[in-house]
Amino acid sequence: MPAKKPRDSASDLSGRFAYDGLDRTIHEKARLGIMTSLATHREGLLFNDLKQLCSLTDGNLSRHLQVLQAAGLVEAWKGSSRRRPQTLCRLTRRGREELLEYISVLENVVADAVAARKAANREAQTRSSTAWNLGLASP
Repeated sequence: MPAKKPRDSASDLSGRFAYDGLDRTIHEKARLGIMTSLATHREGLLFNDLKQLCSLTDGNLSRHLQVLQAAGLVEAWKGSSRRRPQTLCRLTRRGREELLEYISVLENVVADAVAARKAANREAQTRSSTAWNLGLASP
């Protein structure tokens, strides 16, 4: 069995680039799609409508809904219409609050990425003008 690799100093920066609010329960692509679809339909969505909006199979949607229900983010009611079973799904109050918090963290991620890109552009411009001033760049 190979020996464990020692941690390098970059990984010891205790989450310098981590975003704690990116909860994995919501962050997973299909669950994020479910949450955002339900957020835009306060009254809830029928299972088949949600399945179509999220482009998921019955099994995939059922499993993701189980995870979200277990976390207290989504609630579902089973009933029937014209003797056909139907399931209505909607966000819980907690689900709505956690989704808004998640979106706030995503906004921070985007703002940090934009700031990093601007800093990189400024650094590249500085290097370019320094090279030009030293006669290292060609016209």
